[in-house]
Amino acid sequence: MLTILTENLELLYLIILMIFVGIELIGHVPSVLHTPLMSGANAIHGVVIIGSIIVMGEAEQLASLILGFIAVILGTLNVVGGFVVTDRMLEMFKKKK
Repeated sequence: MLTILTENLELLYLIILMIFVGIELIGHVPSVLHTPLMSGANAIHGVVIIGSIIVMGEAEQLASLILGFIAVILGTLNVVGGFVVTDRMLEMFKKKK
């Protein structure tokens, strides 16, 4: 029982460390690179959507099915929102008539 608690605690520490590192990395990205990074993030979230659809297809428990459905919805919202933001940013660089 103690090893399970220790493994989960290590995982929690790792997640907290990843959050802080991610905030620091994103905070230091120049504005010029935000559009290409957003496109890359959209591609990654497309993979998340496919993975969550696979999880839903293999789900044997109701909880797995619900979590897979939530992952599909949130991944789709993130991809669509990313494309909308990217489109708006690219509109700023077009020449006006």
